[in-house]
Amino acid sequence: MKPAETVPAPSDKTSTTPASGEGLRLARIGPVLALALTGTVLLSVGLFVGALWLLGFPVLTPVGSKGISLARLLDLLKLSFAVVAGVGGVIALVVAYRKQKVTEAAEHRQQAAEQRADEAHRREATKLFNERFSTASDKLGHDSPAVRLAGVHALAGLADDAPTRELRQTVIDVLCAYLRMPYKPDPGDDGDAEERLLFAGLREVRHTIARVITAHLRDGAAVSWRGHDFDFTGVVFDGGSFGGVEFSGGEVSFIDATFGSGTVWFGSARFSGGMISFRRAKFSGGTVDFSGAAFSGGTVDFRHAVFSGGTVDFRHAAFSGGTVDFSDAAFSGGTVHFREVAFCGSTAYFGGAVFSGGTVDFSRAALSEGTVYFGRAAFSGGTVYFGYVKFNGGTADFGGAAFAGGTVYFGYVKFNGATVDFGSVKFNGATVDFGGAAFAGGTVRFCEAAFSGGTVHFREALFSGGTVDLREVSDWSHPPVLPNPVPATLLLSERSKMPGSRKGRNPRSL
Repeated sequence: MKPAETVPAPSDKTSTTPASGEGLRLARIGPVLALALTGTVLLSVGLFVGALWLLGFPVLTPVGSKGISLARLLDLLKLSFAVVAGVGGVIALVVAYRKQKVTEAAEHRQQAAEQRADEAHRREATKLFNERFSTASDKLGHDSPAVRLAGVHALAGLADDAPTRELRQTVIDVLCAYLRMPYKPDPGDDGDAEERLLFAGLREVRHTIARVITAHLRDGAAVSWRGHDFDFTGVVFDGGSFGGVEFSGGEVSFIDATFGSGTVWFGSARFSGGMISFRRAKFSGGTVDFSGAAFSGGTVDFRHAVFSGGTVDFRHAAFSGGTVDFSDAAFSGGTVHFREVAFCGSTAYFGGAVFSGGTVDFSRAALSEGTVYFGRAAFSGGTVYFGYVKFNGGTADFGGAAFAGGTVYFGYVKFNGATVDFGSVKFNGATVDFGGAAFAGGTVRFCEAAFSGGTVHFREALFSGGTVDLREVSDWSHPPVLPNPVPATLLLSERSKMPGSRKGRNPRSL
């Protein structure tokens, strides 16, 4: 690979000219100052002699005698010096003004010379960049995987040396564009030796690009690429690591990306700003690991993502700011872990999400601030665990959700201070289990909820504080199983206690 050329430093000749010119101009001020001082002395003497002449060169006499006294003579002398001092002050101001103008002119010339030198340096650096960019890009398009790998590292070094942010972004765009190119699946053991060798080389080049990008987004990188845009739209991932990176600005797109095999690791990544989008991404196999990731700002978008296989792991992730949006996502297979996730000040949307298969596990998650929204979500199959979740503050909103199938487990959940809203929820086929839940604070509302099918029960639930409000349900034809006797903090309407009516059946007792 051609070694990087050294950009020549600009000449110093231009920059020294203003300084020497300034010295010459300041040197000419010396004689002027000497002449001004001599003139001041002569003027003082002249004024004093002129005053004596006007008085007829009087003779000094004692006080009280005719003639001019010594005191009056001293007053005349003071007056002459005052006049001269005023004139001298004017001269000093003129000299200072002149010196300031000379200095400003010299500084202006110096700045202009430096700007010209900088522009020349940038032009030279850009010219060198373009030459290196052309060479490295040609390598990336070579038939040999080894030459392509050399091209990847050459482009990475070029991005580090880029004279401007825009040129660095250009290199990043080229690396991402390579990943977006069509990528045939692994031929496996059925493919011939040449196909397997070709695939292995191509896969290594792609994974090397991912490693290079990751290295520049981690702490301690010699040159950081944080804040730049990364376009992985439609990329097929079969492994790779983004662990420990920080996305703190710019836009990162995984839109329409496919995670179908291998392990893609985002463990301990930090999402602290900018826009990260996994919209319409397909998680159909392998493992995508966000364990320990920190979401503290910006927006992470999983809208319309499809989770149909494999494992997606958010265990121990912290959502402390910004927005994470799973609206209209489809969970139809595989396993998605949100175990021991901390929601503190962020907004997590699952509105309109469809849970029709697989397992989604929120066990032992904690909500202390912010909002978790499941409005309009549809639970029609599979298993969703909320076991041992702590609702200590903030809001959990299930308004308008439909529990039509599968199992939703709220066992041993602790309601300590949050507002949990099941308004307009339809319980018409699923099994919803609040067994062992502890209602110690906050408010759980079921306003306009419809209990028309399935099983909802509160076996071994503890009601020691807060409020569980079932007074304004819209359908009580298949009421939940409640403790007997009903605790004071569990509020039922009088109609719901009346037997006989389809919408007014007695709640089933434990």
